[in-house]
Amino acid sequence: MNTLTLATLALYFLAMIGIGLYAWRKSTDTSEGYLLAGRNLPPSVAALSAGASDMSGWLLLGLPGALYAAGLVEAWIGIGLFAGAVLNWVIVAPRLREQTERYGNALTIPEFLANRFPDKGVALRVVSALIVVVFFTVYTAAGLVGGGKLFETAFAGVLPNVGMSDYALGIWITAGIVLAYTMVGGFLAVSLTDFVQGIIMMLALVIMPVVVMFGSGGDAGGSLSEVPIDGFLSLTNGLTAIGFISAVTWGLGYFGQPHIIVRFMAIDTVEKVAAARNIGLSWMGVSLLGAVGMGLAGRAYAERNGIVVEDPETIFIVLSELLFHPAITGFLFAALLAAIMSTISSQLLVSSSSLTEDFYRLFLRKQASEREAVNVGRICVALVALAAIVLASDPDSQVLGLVANAWAGFGAAFGPLILLALTWRGMTGSGALAGLVTGALIVGLWIGLGWNQSFLGGPGLYEIVPGFLGALIAIVTVSKATAHDAHAQLAE
Repeated sequence: MNTLTLATLALYFLAMIGIGLYAWRKSTDTSEGYLLAGRNLPPSVAALSAGASDMSGWLLLGLPGALYAAGLVEAWIGIGLFAGAVLNWVIVAPRLREQTERYGNALTIPEFLANRFPDKGVALRVVSALIVVVFFTVYTAAGLVGGGKLFETAFAGVLPNVGMSDYALGIWITAGIVLAYTMVGGFLAVSLTDFVQGIIMMLALVIMPVVVMFGSGGDAGGSLSEVPIDGFLSLTNGLTAIGFISAVTWGLGYFGQPHIIVRFMAIDTVEKVAAARNIGLSWMGVSLLGAVGMGLAGRAYAERNGIVVEDPETIFIVLSELLFHPAITGFLFAALLAAIMSTISSQLLVSSSSLTEDFYRLFLRKQASEREAVNVGRICVALVALAAIVLASDPDSQVLGLVANAWAGFGAAFGPLILLALTWRGMTGSGALAGLVTGALIVGLWIGLGWNQSFLGGPGLYEIVPGFLGALIAIVTVSKATAHDAHAQLAE
């Protein structure tokens, strides 16, 4: 490992901590400042923060790895995600920004649901907060697995011997840096670092496939057709109906991802949502195309040059070391860490906000001061991070698999709930609670029975599909059955 690479990474780490200190001085005096940056994010910061916190290490590890292994058919996941993101910005973003402020200036998704359906307010806050904390701990673990893989692959033999593997040490280093700026600077620090990290990620995803295809040994991209996999460049090769549904329905998850939609709540005005949407979708389109290109070009390059890549999810790391000057390699590794850390920090903060606002202030200290609430939030960030570190300790964990489970859990539990809460006046608190529980339970059951791996004797069906549909049916059915009771309670 070249000292220039290490120096570049060290500068990146210092920059992130510096942003955290800046945010600490600007917006951590109140809960609204610590958890939502005072609802004053400009469109560009909100857009790139939503994108960077969304994509995570999955964008540079999981998706390229899937394309590397199976070919262009895996791009359907990205296509489904982009379609879901468009609908999320159009349907959810403006309504959530307006309604969370109108319904009691809610600072968290559970609090918004409680204010929207006061007859079931406490139950909704508790159940939704539990789902947030459980699934985000798993999601955060997925990010830490990515950090562990980076250090294990790229820094073997360089890291100090402290009685643990390079993988384990990588997890602790990644978590430590994220905790440093998240605990100190709160939502503003997370959003500003996401903005910087989003730019770094997009640049890396543009640079990498271009250099791989048109640099030395890439044969100007012509070797793409030489990969010894039938239909490697086909969008339909080996694609089954269940496989197609499982891939494109990733987009359904967007409506229920608290760490993404909370950015909509923080945009400074509803009128600026459209500008943020245009910026965010442009960033996402370029980044997804880059990830697809990197996976395909990376496999072609490896085949052409006889390179053995044992773990497809490390293709970005392998190519960064092989093809670039050490200083550029450091920048590319910083991009990978940016993808990982931007998501981890967002998830930790949302989990912390639920523990603080929906447990601590709801049950333990209703009269807690703003300063006390902020400090409790910092402690909760650390606790969730420690739990995720334990979950990520298995070096055989797959980033894409962990992300898929957590994404489905949120998408099924919160997706139909958020969509209908924002758009359907006939929804009741009982319906909201039924949908929340039904979506989470179906996803957990589907995973537990292994039906996401094998279903009806064929390939597995992604658990978000039955979970989302089940939650949607539960909300509509129970809301219609309890509409009279809900109206009577409101009248009282």
